[in-house]
Amino acid sequence: MAQRRGQRKFRGRSKRRNRAPGNDVGGGPRVVLEDKTPRSPVDLPATSTVGELADILEKSNVDTIKALMRLGVMATVNETVEFDVAAKVAASFKIGVLKPKEREESAAAIKVGVDEDLTDENAITRPPIVTVLGHVDHGKTTLLDAIRGSKVVETEAGGITQSIGAYQVNRNGQLLTFIDTPGHAAFTQMRASGAQVTDIAVLVVAADDGVMPQTIEAIDHARAADVPIVVAINKIDAPGADIDKTNAQLAEHEIIVESYGGDTVAVPVSALKGDGIDDLLESLLLVAEIQELKANPNRPGIGVVIESHMDRSRGSIASVLVRSGVVRTGDNVVAGTFRGRIKSMVDGFGNVVTEAGPSTPIEVLGLNGTPAAGDQFDVVASDRAGRDLVTTRERLASKRKVTRAATTMAEVMRRVQQSDAKELLVVIKTGSHGSIDAVRRAVEQVSGDEVQVRVLSASSGAINEADILLASASNAMVMGFETNVEAGARKHAEASGVTIRTYDIIYNLVDEVEDAARSLLEPERKIVVTGHANILEVFSHGKREQIAGVRVTDGVLRRTGRMRVIRAGDEIFDGAITSMRHLKENVRELTNNFEGGIKIDGFHEYQEGDVLEGYEIQVTKR
Repeated sequence: MAQRRGQRKFRGRSKRRNRAPGNDVGGGPRVVLEDKTPRSPVDLPATSTVGELADILEKSNVDTIKALMRLGVMATVNETVEFDVAAKVAASFKIGVLKPKEREESAAAIKVGVDEDLTDENAITRPPIVTVLGHVDHGKTTLLDAIRGSKVVETEAGGITQSIGAYQVNRNGQLLTFIDTPGHAAFTQMRASGAQVTDIAVLVVAADDGVMPQTIEAIDHARAADVPIVVAINKIDAPGADIDKTNAQLAEHEIIVESYGGDTVAVPVSALKGDGIDDLLESLLLVAEIQELKANPNRPGIGVVIESHMDRSRGSIASVLVRSGVVRTGDNVVAGTFRGRIKSMVDGFGNVVTEAGPSTPIEVLGLNGTPAAGDQFDVVASDRAGRDLVTTRERLASKRKVTRAATTMAEVMRRVQQSDAKELLVVIKTGSHGSIDAVRRAVEQVSGDEVQVRVLSASSGAINEADILLASASNAMVMGFETNVEAGARKHAEASGVTIRTYDIIYNLVDEVEDAARSLLEPERKIVVTGHANILEVFSHGKREQIAGVRVTDGVLRRTGRMRVIRAGDEIFDGAITSMRHLKENVRELTNNFEGGIKIDGFHEYQEGDVLEGYEIQVTKR
């Protein structure tokens, strides 16, 4: 028995020894060679668990953990590793990686809720989104009630749900979405988050009261949002109502209505009696038609959070306005820095729905927290993609928090210069009402053909949190003249990175605005010829390169400058100097009558008799 076992053992070893790689010898198991084909680069998320990393790299959990240990990282399968560590693990397996796409930093996320992939082929017309602004007691809420009350139909076609902060009405088969914000502060707070929410702003002005301080603020906020304004002149049936006087007051603030020869639509209404509501809705649809509002229904949904709250029985509830695409029950979603899976949705008509398209307000259940108003809402491919997006947003939010402390004038200029528009935005506060116009005119006179200085708001009183909010949403600076800053406003400004400057002398204020505007101009670039040299001899250097042996005939040739090669009066090459020598030493310049050797980047065809012309580009501020 022992002899037979030894024979079997010997025969088995001989078979393994004689087996050629990859051949199936003697019916034994096939030896599979390791695939040496180079792997294509893989996408790695910002963070991933060790198990997820192993799946992406198509390696076992054990091999992945061993690779981490060789890097000095002790981690279990369920522990999370950052991108940098994961990339080193991939490199150890000779697998290339692609950096995670920072969705928040991409062009598609410059403005929250904006669809950058929109084309003529995939676009459909969507309902307009309308925000109602105006002075307190001028009838904003009554107007919304009138719009709801006159258009509610006891069917699915026209119902309205008041609980989600947005209302949808039907006007002859065309839908309009109204956002019920508590005021222009909330409207601007959403803009401060980067949210592109409103298509049209309705400015409510009471005919018996005229333009009031909050009306002016509402005008400033709507104008800063760069949306068309439709004026609803309310209370036309009230004693003392004067529509002409109201129109004249609006004209003082550059709101020129059509009856005065302007292009702003103004509709007289009585919200209490319901008069003029149809005309107002018709005007809103007309303005929307001119805007050609479009959306792509065939993409994952994107939108903006209007409000959210925590319900004891149902958990987190978020009111969301879908801007483009379609949101469906069961979708994995991210809202701000919270994520989840949609359990249920209620639309703007009060119905439980399974999907919602563009411009539809919906109430969403299923998030793991309560996002803030103005936060971006995205449908994502998977729960893992949602985690990656939340991690990215949290990291970027922490970066912004660190950089917000820089509130100097230089920081403001840096931000403005990063944008394409050469426009300096200013919020002005003065100590007295009488100096508003003087300061505004002095600041606006700084504007020129290339740089515009635009005053977003000019009012009297102390600089308050509303001024900081407007400046933060518009990337503007706050300038005070003979006034002070409220403590809360200063704290808010430091947190949001808004610059506040105060002055007691108007000339100092104007001088600083001029300096700021001047810094936005492109600097002047001037070519200054510094000297010339003749090529006396040409030396070979290596297989291809040549060195020009020169004598400087006038001026000076500097190593940091550039060089033109002139042959028979024609310029044949222009490039940077890569090497300059005098005798055997590297030098920074060659002066008149000195001899030396020069190499020009990318040029290897010198001829005796060529002329080298040295020049520098001088950049001067305007």
